[in-house]
Amino acid sequence: MSTEALEKLTAELGVRPPESFAALPSERLAALADALRRERESRASGLNQAAEEALKLVPALARGPVRRILFR
Repeated sequence: MSTEALEKLTAELGVRPPESFAALPSERLAALADALRRERESRASGLNQAAEEALKLVPALARGPVRRILFR
């Protein structure tokens, strides 16, 4: 087991995983960490797209200031 893979997973989770995860092969830990990272990026992208779509409801002249307020 690689402590590097476990540290990467810990960084993605934001907390230390259960002790039983230490028994997993480093390839599995790395795959899990990568899957979590990809899912987080996908959700962030989806939220950004939804926010941009919502801004279309704001009058054109107010979009710039509203965007700066919302996305500091």
